[in-house]
Amino acid sequence: MDIMSFDFERKQRIAIIGGGPGGYEAALAGAQLGAEVTIVECTGVGGSAVLTDVVPSKTLIATADAARAIEDAGDLGVQFFARGEKGKPLKPEVAINLLAINKRILALAGQQSEDMRERLLEEGVTIISGYGRLEGDDAIVVSTGPEGTDFDRIEADTIIVSVGASPRELPTAKPDGDRILTWKQMYNMSAVPEHLIVVGSGVTGAEFASAYMNLGAQVTLVSSREQVLPGEDPDAARVLEKVFTRGGMTLLAKSRAQTVENTGDGVVVTLSDGSTVEGSHCLMAVGGVPNTPGLGLESAGVQLEESGHIRVNKVGRTSIPNIYAVGDCTNLVPLASVSSMLGRTAVFHAMGDSVIPFSKHKVASNIFTSPEIATVGFTNDAKNAIELKIDLEENPRAKMMGVKDGFVKLFARNLSGTVVGGVVVGPKASELIFPIAMAVERRLTVDQVARVFTAYPSLAGSITDAARAMHGISMRGEE
Repeated sequence: MDIMSFDFERKQRIAIIGGGPGGYEAALAGAQLGAEVTIVECTGVGGSAVLTDVVPSKTLIATADAARAIEDAGDLGVQFFARGEKGKPLKPEVAINLLAINKRILALAGQQSEDMRERLLEEGVTIISGYGRLEGDDAIVVSTGPEGTDFDRIEADTIIVSVGASPRELPTAKPDGDRILTWKQMYNMSAVPEHLIVVGSGVTGAEFASAYMNLGAQVTLVSSREQVLPGEDPDAARVLEKVFTRGGMTLLAKSRAQTVENTGDGVVVTLSDGSTVEGSHCLMAVGGVPNTPGLGLESAGVQLEESGHIRVNKVGRTSIPNIYAVGDCTNLVPLASVSSMLGRTAVFHAMGDSVIPFSKHKVASNIFTSPEIATVGFTNDAKNAIELKIDLEENPRAKMMGVKDGFVKLFARNLSGTVVGGVVVGPKASELIFPIAMAVERRLTVDQVARVFTAYPSLAGSITDAARAMHGISMRGEE
């Protein structure tokens, strides 16, 4: 064959199954580097993270926080009155129109999805609506459904799987979309539930329990563990439990739900000790399962965990060199931010660009309860480190805002003073964790953090206050 017949100008072809945060960022990265990118998505760009999970739930939480702020405004001297009979003032009640709230939530999610779709099209990415599955290690077949008709085949040099996860369902507590609900079905309700029973005290369960408590529902939180948010910082969990109890929530620790029954006008949750809890609705928040069945992964030689999660390395590469996987379908941390970052990392690695391998201890995460809980780096498992905690009650800006609960905690090596982790509990902790994450990423010492100027007064001032209080940490570590 004539050497001139080879097409040296052919672009690298990248095919992506799943348009969630990981698939979306992977597509943008590929387009940025000049690849020919095709993305296959069955529900809409953004995936469940945008349409039924992260964006909707955090919008609901923001609404609940606004309702709570109105109720707490009286503590700051702000009062709301309406003029009643004979000029007597009447104190109005905060009314929650859940139907309007959910309509707005779903509209915002849909708009976010459309904005992402338009961005991909602007970058030259081909979007195919359908269900994708692997055909060997160099092609994707697209069908109209899981058992539908095939209508397209995409050959690719690099394949990225980003199919996410779905709510885990228990056979003795099957969600029905009416009274027994998954987190995807919470936006079908037209009124605030009279008594919401939340089964599961992990991130999803705690967030929805917090939100609906602030929307005025009676809430019972069933936790199989000793504390809410097992595995999180114990001090943070205690603050949240105090806030929940003060707000009227019932906490059932070391209680495992055995069955959940829809009685027609309510639900009955039977616990493993035989006792029962009655409510109007039940949210099952017992984790997620990867959407990996039926993708042809095994036949392509891709290794899976027993749980069905795809086994990947620190750049998202699977056991097959040209197949990558990112997001909740993998064995890495199930966070949208991790999925997004790894989507870009996978493409950069596949196309020979420079990459920084994934490091779990550099991931900043946030739990959107009220107050929020944010963490980064080594916290519970910090070795050869000391910690220092400053309550937000001591912060002047927090006092002005009427903040009663929360703290900033730093972890640093007891010889070098290098910041290795941090926990923030308080309003907008998701924003406040960023400077600590920067310190962990860049291996700054507490003295270097202490020298950074913060505005006065500000909640961020508690971070530098904590760093300043740790001055001389190397000398203390030698004592």
